[in-house]
Amino acid sequence: MEKETRQCQNCKQSFTIEPDDFAFYEKMKVPPPTWCPACRLQRRLAFRNQRSLYRRKCDKCGKSIISFLSDTSPMTVFCQECWWGDAWDPMSYGMKLDFSESFLSQFKNLFKAVPVINLFNTQSVNSDYCNFTASNKNSYLIFGGRQNEDLLYSETTSSTRDSLDLFNCSKMELCYEDIQCENSNRLLFSKYSDNCSDSWFLYECKNCTNCFGCANLRGKSNCFFNEQLTKEEYEKRVKELNLGNHGALQEAKRKFDELYRKSLHRYAFMVNTENSTGDNVRNARNCKNCFDLSGTGSEDSKYTVYAVIGVKDGYDNYGMPSAERVYETIAIGFESNENQDYYFSFFIKGSARIYYSVGCTGCQDCFGCVGLHSKQYCILNRQYTKEEYELLLPKLVAHMNAMPYTDKKGRMYAYGEFFPPEFSPFAYNETIAQDYYPLTKEEMEARGLVWREMENKNYTVTVRANDLPDRIEDVNDSILNEVVGCAHEGKCVEQCTTAFKIIPKELSLYKQLGVPLPRLCPNCRHHERFSKRNPLKLWHRKCMCAGAASEKEIFKNTGKHVHGNTHCPSEFETPYAPERPEVIYCEGCYQAEVV
Repeated sequence: MEKETRQCQNCKQSFTIEPDDFAFYEKMKVPPPTWCPACRLQRRLAFRNQRSLYRRKCDKCGKSIISFLSDTSPMTVFCQECWWGDAWDPMSYGMKLDFSESFLSQFKNLFKAVPVINLFNTQSVNSDYCNFTASNKNSYLIFGGRQNEDLLYSETTSSTRDSLDLFNCSKMELCYEDIQCENSNRLLFSKYSDNCSDSWFLYECKNCTNCFGCANLRGKSNCFFNEQLTKEEYEKRVKELNLGNHGALQEAKRKFDELYRKSLHRYAFMVNTENSTGDNVRNARNCKNCFDLSGTGSEDSKYTVYAVIGVKDGYDNYGMPSAERVYETIAIGFESNENQDYYFSFFIKGSARIYYSVGCTGCQDCFGCVGLHSKQYCILNRQYTKEEYELLLPKLVAHMNAMPYTDKKGRMYAYGEFFPPEFSPFAYNETIAQDYYPLTKEEMEARGLVWREMENKNYTVTVRANDLPDRIEDVNDSILNEVVGCAHEGKCVEQCTTAFKIIPKELSLYKQLGVPLPRLCPNCRHHERFSKRNPLKLWHRKCMCAGAASEKEIFKNTGKHVHGNTHCPSEFETPYAPERPEVIYCEGCYQAEVV
């Protein structure tokens, strides 16, 4: 088919459906979308409350638990033990199909009735304050990720240990305040750097050891702000910085920010990729408009964000360890299955051929189900025979098309659309949609979204941030008994908790790494890191390499470029907007300068 331009049902802006997109929809037997890619992602993210946690009681056993649903939520919430236990049966909530009512209206009633788990935190040990995680041990306030041990205050980080304050990293050890780094040891305050050790403040460095304040280095040691030193000179320079002092560390951050702005930037962070576009994508082939893909084997996918192991034949997905043939989903996969086929679903584990379902594990051939374990041929939590199910399925799809659900804003949802935002059990500003697509209270309400007022924090602060010891050497175990006031004092828009405590493992890591105590609460520190990532959006741009230097001669070239002294003709898709100040080169020009 030829490409088509259509109008988004939500934002009313135009978007394009390419011939390859039509081929995917045909293969998955779904209609083309009626929402644009950005609105589709925003809609899905409004169902993922990752970081907003509350203290409440389990509605079954009564014990105190941590949950992503507050005690004011109308949803029934079970603790991990009760939800996974045998003392209740999700099938008891089963509903008979009613073809006189829209299917999504019936699903909405089922979704509100079936108990939900307090947190998506499976197979973890001593890691109660983690969400959208699996197989963690001794970890605290981890949101997204798997197979971590002794990891603190991090997001979308996996296979990491003895580290804290990381964003979107993997295979790290004894690391602190890193963004989108991999396979490193004792790496601090760095971004887009892999296979590095005993280094601070690196940007886009690979295989570096004992480097400080450097950008775009490969296989270097003892470099200080990109200057090659001897081992003795390097150690002397770093020691003179006195980085265990808070003021000195802030000055080092400022100098590194200056270096970052003046450094060369490649159009996107793509590692071992073929015919792919996006950012922070590793080991992928034929993946377009994808972000934060790691692991191995991602293929033939589009509009997918954050896949830990790999995704194949996937469109419009967020958050999956491993999945194949998936469309419009959040947090699915988790366990391998030869025929995974997920459609319009949320938190599905180890299943196959699942449609419009939430919180199901080990299931196959289910449509519109909630909280089922090891079931097959079910619709709305009601059991059918194989023959009955296969006869009902096409009738159900036809019914959804003939009688679509209409939300409060008049938007229609026939078969092929993800759940309406008003189905989300969370307020919009509780979810990660607010991180990627921030809205004011008034904007949320105008779009039919729910706003939740932040709870008043009545912590008794015993030490203000400005009164903390400047040097880590001056901190003793008495700090573990203090309530530290966040320097933002709740005056920011970053879900500031206003106060925080230092826990024993955290203090041990600060001393081991030689860094001062933080002055911000974990939420504010997360948002500070998050603000440094590129957006989930691409712009079509031209390479800024103009021959002997970049445009406006901001960056002087030193390498040999295939286009010689003429302007590079390369064009690309990049997450760097045209108005940003960074110097952006294509892959060829970038490699000519840094390798």
